[in-house]
Amino acid sequence: MKKELAETGQLKYLLEKIGGSLDQFLRFEHSDAQSSDKNWKESLNKPVPQKGIGIDAVSKSLSEWVIPYGSPVPNPGFTSFITTGATTASALASAAANIASPQRYMMTAFNFIEELSLDWLAEMFSIPDFKGVYSSGGSVANLVALGGARQYAFEKIGIDPAAEGLTRAVGVYASVQCHHTIQRSCGVLGVGRRAVRPINCDADGRMLMSELKAAIASDKEKGILPMAIVANAGTTDIGAIDPLHEMAEIAKENEIWFHVDGAYGLPGILDERIKDRYKGLELADSIIVDPHKWLGASVGIATTFVKDREILFRAFTQEPANYLEGTVQQQAEPETKIQHSADDFGIPYFDYGVELSAPCRGVVVWAMLQEIGVEGMRARIKKHNDMAAHIYKLAGEHPQLEALNKPELSICCFRFVDKKIEDLDGFNQRLHRRLVRANEYMPSTTKVNGQLGIRPCYVGARHEFEQADGLLQAVLKIGNEMLAEI
Repeated sequence: MKKELAETGQLKYLLEKIGGSLDQFLRFEHSDAQSSDKNWKESLNKPVPQKGIGIDAVSKSLSEWVIPYGSPVPNPGFTSFITTGATTASALASAAANIASPQRYMMTAFNFIEELSLDWLAEMFSIPDFKGVYSSGGSVANLVALGGARQYAFEKIGIDPAAEGLTRAVGVYASVQCHHTIQRSCGVLGVGRRAVRPINCDADGRMLMSELKAAIASDKEKGILPMAIVANAGTTDIGAIDPLHEMAEIAKENEIWFHVDGAYGLPGILDERIKDRYKGLELADSIIVDPHKWLGASVGIATTFVKDREILFRAFTQEPANYLEGTVQQQAEPETKIQHSADDFGIPYFDYGVELSAPCRGVVVWAMLQEIGVEGMRARIKKHNDMAAHIYKLAGEHPQLEALNKPELSICCFRFVDKKIEDLDGFNQRLHRRLVRANEYMPSTTKVNGQLGIRPCYVGARHEFEQADGLLQAVLKIGNEMLAEI
């Protein structure tokens, strides 16, 4: 017991040190990692220790040489990729799960919360009839969803693809703006990356329905089995939402699995001003969302929702294993009516996806929703959408700025312009590098209709409205400094 208390005290100490280092990190007061590169690398680059140094020394190294030189992702000015630093509730819940329930299985409070939190998410996103399974990120979430699509498509022609393998070439219909994990999922599932039919988009980044219909008809004529239609509920580049209802109707007409990739953008449905853009979501067969994106969860938490979870069971179930099948009792002994948590595996999430060993992810979502509720999440989503709209408005008004997309969600791409600039793409690419190296505002870049733009994406719980103004001011300052050098 003394040892356990000592370890608890050490954990408290380390959390306090981490909190202090993180607070310093978030106030932009940490040393620039590039200039301090030699120092921290020399401190960490040691031979494998033959004798341990003890937990106190490990804690000291973590707080002095690891945490201060971590990722810029938790920084409030980081808007590059659609990922963010975890909220406090998320970090606490993750730590609790790591200590008290290292696996999501067995009849525990954590296993119960896994399902409860999935139901809460489904209700929050207006898809209460869907059931879900957590995974590590959008890559796996899309893989699981398309695994269900593969099972559905082949079962219609009397084949169990999970057991028997594939017997025909298939077509998967996704826009040119789809996330590249769609192609990878098809490669892993054995249908092939080239099975993905890239469908063109309009100027606003939304899939063209005429081209979708033509691609399906062409494949049918060739004897190719249509497997899935993939819609974007918030593209990575500009946050565009495909015409979900029209796509759902086409999927229904052709008896094709309809999948909605909402890894980033599904929480946008909470903003009542744009909720109508999600009409047709309820007609999907599968939907994904990453709570570690816009909801503020610690990284490693994604969700696949399906209308029929049994199809995932048929697609991903494992063969029996002796070491598992007889280990749990599955029900209490009649004479005692007492159950042990190891009497049952709980809900068998290991049969609904690709992971056997997996952490308890639901408790993180549960903790975040307990903390601020649906209304708190809605307020955060609306603020981020307003920040993108603010950038669009100001960029349209300033003679040296040009907005490249009218934002639907929390992304607005823009660029610096001036008559003196001959190569706008090259100029803005160099401007972006100077901006990021200043270490305060860190967007990414992308191309919108062939034009390179600076791309802030607001998803972090620590983003504040004044950062939108600060970013524009920083871009104008650097842009004019570069103009003076021409």
